[in-house]
Amino acid sequence: MASYSSRRPCNTCSTKAMAGSVVGEPVVLGQRVTVLTVDGGGVRGLIPGTILAFLEARLQELDGPEARLADYFDYIAGTSTGGLITAMLTAPGKDKRPLYAAKDINYFYMENCPRIFPQSRLAAAMSALRKPKYNGKCMRSLIRSILGETRVSETLTNVIIPAFDIRLLQPIIFSTYDAKSTPLKNALLSDVCIGTSAAPTYLPAHYFQTEDANGKEREYNLIDGGVAANNPTMVAMTQITKKMLASKDKAEELYPVNPSNCRRFLVLSIGTGSTSEQGLYTARQCSRWGICRWLRNNGMAPIIDIFMAASSDLVDIHVAAMFQSLHSDGDYLRIQDNSLRGAAATVDAATPENMRTLVGIGERMLAQRVSRVNVETGSEVRTGDRRRKQCRCPRWAR
Repeated sequence: MASYSSRRPCNTCSTKAMAGSVVGEPVVLGQRVTVLTVDGGGVRGLIPGTILAFLEARLQELDGPEARLADYFDYIAGTSTGGLITAMLTAPGKDKRPLYAAKDINYFYMENCPRIFPQSRLAAAMSALRKPKYNGKCMRSLIRSILGETRVSETLTNVIIPAFDIRLLQPIIFSTYDAKSTPLKNALLSDVCIGTSAAPTYLPAHYFQTEDANGKEREYNLIDGGVAANNPTMVAMTQITKKMLASKDKAEELYPVNPSNCRRFLVLSIGTGSTSEQGLYTARQCSRWGICRWLRNNGMAPIIDIFMAASSDLVDIHVAAMFQSLHSDGDYLRIQDNSLRGAAATVDAATPENMRTLVGIGERMLAQRVSRVNVETGSEVRTGDRRRKQCRCPRWAR
């Protein structure tokens, strides 16, 4: 990973640019681990795209215009649309630098989401009862064209991307570390992104195979990773801890630290918004629904939306509780908006008006006061007068 002469060394964290950790290798015991995670949410990826563009711009003010987020985070994890953002930030482009700058994410979404989610409501409603709402051809072609033959093992920082295998009925976690050590998990990054984005009822499931040097094959039958881990923060921390535990015997003499300690992590988790404050459905309303209404109601897929929202919120509560129990809740920052309504709450409303609204929501989130989750109620509680854009964006560059 390239380093910059203008970058100031960090005394509390470990990043490739500053402390020399190796992509695809477990982080050395005793170092801090910087983690960025991005939720799934379809076109709502514009919300984290806005936040990430701001963060990278702040880091560039400190370290120069060539600074990229992949230089600061030991691990970047993403599910569904978050998986695509992860790939865009970490896939190698020219001169082995990230393929996309964070500011390019929203341009990509604004230009291509209307093609991925064409807004032909009548035709979509008629076909959604017997097949996915969208055929996915544009998305598959687009992702393959930008990621080409890049494989998971080639990312510029460690990535973690969950998907769900419907044949095995279990989550499949793709990571740079596993891809380097297990060739059958070294899939094309494009296949992983297509698979983790294959939201049931919206886009078709994705099938592909991998093959090792001995000709052994493994098949994958993937749907959206959001059905298991729409918020990939817990998956990321578990995967990282597992790798550190695997390397404990080699390193414990130099670094006698409990590798499962949450104080080791600095985590920035970015959501794609939810409707929990406004309320989307009621028991009175849902009690009259049959199969069709649970699968499709007013342009949304309630059963899928509920599963993914529950997954995201439960992970946030769990992770927040862990950090708070160790009095290190300042090392975990979750950026989420819980007041979405109307078209902004859908995953596929790719109209110019709604996409501008989503960008505005991201900008508004940056201006909000910092809050912490109440682990008893699941609600957010403000912790002071600091605003999110003032909070800790430069922390990894100090």
